[in-house]
Amino acid sequence: MATVSTTDRGITPEERKVIFASSLGTVFEWYDFYLYGSLAAIIAKQFFAGTDPNTAFIFALLAFAAGFIVRPFGAIVFGRLGDMIGRKYTFLVTIVIMGTSTFVVGLLPNYASIGIAAPIILIILRILQGLALGGEYGGAATYVAEHAPHGKRGAFTSWIQTTATMGLFMSLLVILGTRTAMGEEAFADWGWRIPFLVSVFLLGISVWIRLSMSESPAFLKMKSEGKASKAPLTEAFAKWGNLKIVILALIGLTAGQAVVWYTGQFYALFFLTQTLKVDGATANILIAASLLLATPFFVIFGILSDKIGRKPIIMAGCLIAALTYFPIFGALTHYANPALEAALKNSPVVVVADPATCQFQFNPTGTKKFTSSCDIVKAKLAAASVAYSNEVAPAGTVATVKIGDTLLTSYDAKGLSKEEATAKDKAFSKELGDAIKAHGYPTKADPNQINYGMTLLLLFILVLYVTMVYGPIAAMLVEMFPTRIRYTSMSLPYHIGNGWFGGLLPTTAFALVAFKGDIYYGLWYPIIIALVTFVIGMLFVRETKDNDIYAND
Repeated sequence: MATVSTTDRGITPEERKVIFASSLGTVFEWYDFYLYGSLAAIIAKQFFAGTDPNTAFIFALLAFAAGFIVRPFGAIVFGRLGDMIGRKYTFLVTIVIMGTSTFVVGLLPNYASIGIAAPIILIILRILQGLALGGEYGGAATYVAEHAPHGKRGAFTSWIQTTATMGLFMSLLVILGTRTAMGEEAFADWGWRIPFLVSVFLLGISVWIRLSMSESPAFLKMKSEGKASKAPLTEAFAKWGNLKIVILALIGLTAGQAVVWYTGQFYALFFLTQTLKVDGATANILIAASLLLATPFFVIFGILSDKIGRKPIIMAGCLIAALTYFPIFGALTHYANPALEAALKNSPVVVVADPATCQFQFNPTGTKKFTSSCDIVKAKLAAASVAYSNEVAPAGTVATVKIGDTLLTSYDAKGLSKEEATAKDKAFSKELGDAIKAHGYPTKADPNQINYGMTLLLLFILVLYVTMVYGPIAAMLVEMFPTRIRYTSMSLPYHIGNGWFGGLLPTTAFALVAFKGDIYYGLWYPIIIALVTFVIGMLFVRETKDNDIYAND
């Protein structure tokens, strides 16, 4: 691909406005998106509590799909529009859909008021959000990159990469402020609506700013020359020359970037709270502090990528993360819950079960029931952060668990009534919990034993890996494709990577832990994907920093 000389001129006021406006709008969109996750428990009570189990199951599936699965479809829909009618107005449409959908949730009557219509409307709004997010990132990245002078695309687009973190912070601050001001009871009753309603002001600001901005110069140039694509989807995905680059962008860049991102920000929090039993408030403060400390590095690595290249930084991030996850998470256990570390070493646990009764407990929606004696005991041990080894029992045998010199027998829940299953579960949970506690496994991390400084340092390192892989990715994706199909082509691999590979990480990791009995076994999921990305990326993905983004127009 052709190259052009790098410019060393300073940033113009118009370029600064482009970066600010695009980043601000993206912050607002992430704010809207994160509200659902932060308020999931309250929303479930307001809208799903009155439904029957089967209906609730369907809605849970749909809510999950909207959050992760539909994002690539939004990328296809809005990517196509962006390549046909322009970046500015497509970009504007996504923020209007996202903001309006969020605002309406704040006004939506609950199940007690309008019955089944409430969850149906909520799910529709959630799907619209997922679709809008699928189109938004590609629009922001493309728009900023096409305004950036050559040699500064990494620096310009890296600001977009900070927005997910800032959107998360904004949503948490608004929720915390509202919760504190009005009290927990009032917040759970109706105050939860306020963060959703606030989004209308954010929407107004974003729309006003974006309307005052100009269209991408690259798109205008292409349009004036009559080179705009009439069939972006066909050009992007039905022609092998471009489809090959899309596939490489997915498995050689975004898949690895996504798992490193989700491990550093989301799985680290899950590991602290669910595995190490650190108090939720403490864990959130530690994660928030690590994010604050590391956020400037999105921009630092973006700027660095303009000098040494995008590929070396992203590949290094994937490789270093893959090689160091096991020691880092082991160290997290050591510094955050030393009592658990000691119990894991001193009190080995063995599950004796018929392998035919043991399933791989992949449960992305949280609605699937595992009823065999093997699945029940393994799920409870995994949830209690108890590592175990497996021993084969004769076919048809009810699973047992040996904890030191204690032997406990599990139970099969299949065929039991709801009341019987509940009673069995309560009794076995108490028996197992008492045995685990008696052998030194802590029910929660002792705040006095947590080494806060070292825990924060380890979390900071994990987020630093995130900034390495995520800071330069937008510039690189933009530079891989010609202007006429850029929005469409780069959006799809990004959202498959982050929506599917990244979004499924916590669920897959827990299933791996329950399957193997090792609290660290779930790390193999991001490690393997990061290593595959490293190998494919090193062998087949070309450096892009010196690409002339107009060369193939």
